Amino acid sequence: MSDRTPLSAGFPTPEPTRRLLIRGCDVLRVPAEGECEVLRARDIVVADGVIEAVSPTGSATETEADVIDGRGLLAVPGLVNAHTHSPMVLMRGAAEDVTVEGWFNDRVWPMESNLTPDDVHAGALLACAEMIRSGVTAFADHYFFPERIADAVAETGLRADIAPTYFSSRGQKALEETVAFAEARHGDADGRITVSLGPHAPYTVDDKDLRALSDHARRLGLRLHIHAAEHLEQTESSLQRRGITPIRVLHETGVLDAGALIAHGCGIVEQDLPLLAEHAATTAVACCPKVYLKHALSPLTPVRDLLDTGVGVAVGTDGAAGHNTLDVWEALRLVALTQKQAVRDATWMTVSDTLRLATRGGARALGLQDRIGALEPGMRADIVLTDLTGTHCRPLHDARAALVYSARASDVRTVVVDGRVLMRDGRLLTVDESALLVDVDARVARILDTSHGRAVQHYDP
Repeated sequence: MSDRTPLSAGFPTPEPTRRLLIRGCDVLRVPAEGECEVLRARDIVVADGVIEAVSPTGSATETEADVIDGRGLLAVPGLVNAHTHSPMVLMRGAAEDVTVEGWFNDRVWPMESNLTPDDVHAGALLACAEMIRSGVTAFADHYFFPERIADAVAETGLRADIAPTYFSSRGQKALEETVAFAEARHGDADGRITVSLGPHAPYTVDDKDLRALSDHARRLGLRLHIHAAEHLEQTESSLQRRGITPIRVLHETGVLDAGALIAHGCGIVEQDLPLLAEHAATTAVACCPKVYLKHALSPLTPVRDLLDTGVGVAVGTDGAAGHNTLDVWEALRLVALTQKQAVRDATWMTVSDTLRLATRGGARALGLQDRIGALEPGMRADIVLTDLTGTHCRPLHDARAALVYSARASDVRTVVVDGRVLMRDGRLLTVDESALLVDVDARVARILDTSHGRAVQHYDP
């Protein structure tokens, strides 16, 4: 297909429904603090993409609204995937049972050198389809050819914060292109697309470029999305080479001052916490535990310490080349389980706290806490209807516990983003999945070929 032929052709993004009524559903209330609760038998009224009311069933009289029957379903705030590389679905399962160094240097970075803009667009569409089906309504992306990812987001109706991956090895022209993309696409798709600047990591981006990107971020009112202190070995290497931690590098180059979404942070150490606390209001860390378990990395993201300092924490999947899925249900479950084990406290990371990380926490990580993350009047209508009647959830003693420990992506029935219905009763409305899968399968052999010896970068933190 050509660069501009959408794989969603024939499945145009629906126009926003002016008024939408979801009738008779239960609603998960996620407060900023404290216990989540399930509000029984509610009507959700949406007007122009905004939640207008959440009221007892029967109190809303909407004669001209699009009505969705929510009886027997639980409405939850759309899940947020706070860190991923969406087009990496093209490499799903192609880099298994290897070390971190082998994953980067022998598999992923050589494969990524094969990617074309068309490949990235196809991969992003596939990722968007997967995320819609699993109840993810917003995601933070970090990848190459960001304009094609933005196109996929616009076509499918999802919400995303897109950070163009930048390495210093790519030079000044690439840095200028990164900034130009931010200037051109931030606020696109009726505000569903936002942009962060995306320096890859302190070990692949030099201090001069980090400072330059931090300056641009402040000028544009944007933040930075960056991998930092991904694991303890990186922190130890930085201390040995430079005498400071990766988090100190972010502090000294202005990244924290501009505002940052930090991917992973497993190597954040005690001396980093005061630096992060200084910028807690504009700093978040995305925890993606499945990839740490797969790569046998220890310790995990220090979630308890970060929350104690006031830093936001959110749930992410990382790319599917490592995580294999973009399923935030799986990721949030692993956050709950691994954090309990990490601090040896079964009362820590409760079901309410876990759900909050995947909703309000994710919204804060994307800088969208005033728009999404809760089903309340005045918030944008990012709504997921889930069916917890399956045998794997029954008997249903506590719907909150079922969401964390039992629910599956396949339990998602209907997905609404910004008042648009993207999936209804299990039918995806904005992507021709059959045509997309044929197109993706035709690309894979070329993408996975690493015989050429090229790579986008060399991993040596």
